[in-house]
Amino acid sequence: MAFITLRRAFCHKSILWIPGAVVALKIHPASHAQKAVTDRLSVCFCSLQPELFRVRFHHAYCKNFHSEKGNDFHPVGEPWSSQAQEWNQPGQSLQNEDEEMLFRRLSYFTSFEEVLSFISALDTLPVPLAMAALLRICEIGRRDGEQRLPEGVLENSAFQALCLRCERDPSHLTNAGLVTALQSLLTLLPADPQSSLMLSLVAECQRRLQRGNLEVHHLCVLGESLAMLQGASCETLKLVVRQLQSKSVETFAPEEIASIYRILQACPEEVDKHQTFLNTLNNFSISVVPYLSPKSISHVLTALVALDQTHALPLLIKLGKYVVRYIPRFTNEELRKVLEAFVYFGHSDRFFTEALEQHVSALCFSLDPAVASSVMGYCSRKRILSKPIFEVVSEIVVCQWDRLSPTQIAELIEPFGKLNYVPPNAPALFRKVENVLCARLHHFPPKMLLRLLHSCALIERHPVNFMSKLFSPFFLQRLQGKESYLDRLSLAQLTQLFLTSVLECPFYKGPKLLPKYQVKSFLTPCCSLETPMDLHLYKSVVIGLIDLLGSRLYFASKVLTPYYYTIDVEVKLDEDGFVLPCTVDEDIHKRVALCIDGPQRFCLDSKHLLGKEATKQRHLRLLGYQVVQLPYHELELLTSRLELVDYLQRKLFSQSSAVHW
Repeated sequence: MAFITLRRAFCHKSILWIPGAVVALKIHPASHAQKAVTDRLSVCFCSLQPELFRVRFHHAYCKNFHSEKGNDFHPVGEPWSSQAQEWNQPGQSLQNEDEEMLFRRLSYFTSFEEVLSFISALDTLPVPLAMAALLRICEIGRRDGEQRLPEGVLENSAFQALCLRCERDPSHLTNAGLVTALQSLLTLLPADPQSSLMLSLVAECQRRLQRGNLEVHHLCVLGESLAMLQGASCETLKLVVRQLQSKSVETFAPEEIASIYRILQACPEEVDKHQTFLNTLNNFSISVVPYLSPKSISHVLTALVALDQTHALPLLIKLGKYVVRYIPRFTNEELRKVLEAFVYFGHSDRFFTEALEQHVSALCFSLDPAVASSVMGYCSRKRILSKPIFEVVSEIVVCQWDRLSPTQIAELIEPFGKLNYVPPNAPALFRKVENVLCARLHHFPPKMLLRLLHSCALIERHPVNFMSKLFSPFFLQRLQGKESYLDRLSLAQLTQLFLTSVLECPFYKGPKLLPKYQVKSFLTPCCSLETPMDLHLYKSVVIGLIDLLGSRLYFASKVLTPYYYTIDVEVKLDEDGFVLPCTVDEDIHKRVALCIDGPQRFCLDSKHLLGKEATKQRHLRLLGYQVVQLPYHELELLTSRLELVDYLQRKLFSQSSAVHW
């Protein structure tokens, strides 16, 4: 009978039923029966099956074998004669089809218990089958979302015996089976580089690597595993990189490209040594971007950041094009990495912003707080005022504030102030923020609290109830921490809050900010609360003012006021409207502050001033200045000096009054 090569134990009710297999045996002659079965039994773990290798499987917990349907297994430790002889008798030896059946059956198990019970019932266990069982256990763990295997599995004697079996002789594994085993075990087993199983697998990988037997895919899997296991200092990892560099990049598959980027990312300190290879890889990767998965695109962008590949702009642009398509398919973590990469490289794209708006609006209240923080951070850094995104985020803060950490609340609220946007639900939003601060004030780190309250003041949501705490010696001491002095940005924010309390909150009667904590100017190179002038626009305006007023004597540039702000251009007028020389300090009736607002003072691609610039102009008006705004989008429309002079005359002086100088 053709059934003679199949174990009788597989014919009882526990066997996995394979439709058509028995029918095939019935309709084919006995000489063709095995071929028919083989054709129908595809092997899931084919990479783990070398030529037949049998080792008697002993482990201490197997005192008695399972017995069912008359199949009596012999206990371990007792004479093994009849069964061993029967197992190896001609016509009854285990054939390749039998191993394929075992692998096939193993691939259908869905729980740890099923795999371990199946292995426990076997009387012989080839190394490939033992490794396949370990991999199946790891697959089940990943499917269940396990960070590592449960303690019950790790302490199971059958599992420990599996590990011991795989450790003793991994040389019988194929290259694919070996590197896959190492990769899978690293993800779910306790990460102990010195464990005997890991040492055995790594040693075997090293032997094959030195012989040059590994293909590109195997090198990629091995490289990632070594980076995870031993870090960038691993000499074997360096050998993997050298062998990858010796290959032709044109032969690399798309997912291998992503894997190589991850390997190089693990060695950022050696980026100079690999830069020539990276240049080749960056150029070739442009052609494979359409074939990368969303996960791989996220990984490549993350690696480009870690390797500081700021010159790889063609690749970045191509990746950005496909990121737009994949936004709904990214996981939360992948989307966060994409946003961080775009911020790092300064990349912004209208289509990406629109896709991000659609994604955020579609998720709405189900949007992960960490992703919402990353999205708002991206909008803030790129000065993107997206009203759909900001309105969804404001609703999230109002309705789900209890899900948000203090850090997330600060990250979600600060962009409103920076980009000068007051959402439709502003009363409810800032009432909720105030309630959260009252209840959890001490959970906010001092600098974070200061940034949050300062951003609220930028959009005229003045934190009056918290100003006395901000100006108190206790808070200032906490703000300074262990440093010998307060940082410049914190001092500037405190000073602007103090100025706000004086100009916009005259009813505030609490403590004042001591002069020693007040900065002299908000315009500083590294941490400014003002945006420097656009020099090109400034030069154009100076030429027009000279033509209009007749001399450079009648206006001053970059004037530092006693109130910490720096005025781009100041013009002084007397009581009769005459323009006074800039050196005159008496009989000044009105001061005109010209704000030459370049693109950097506005939200991206809009006419909406940033919060700090709107606050500056508001404060200057409250201080008695006549503020004249000269925005770039108006200046760029002027085509001649005559048009420029006419424009400045209309801006500086009303049409009904005469111009005097």
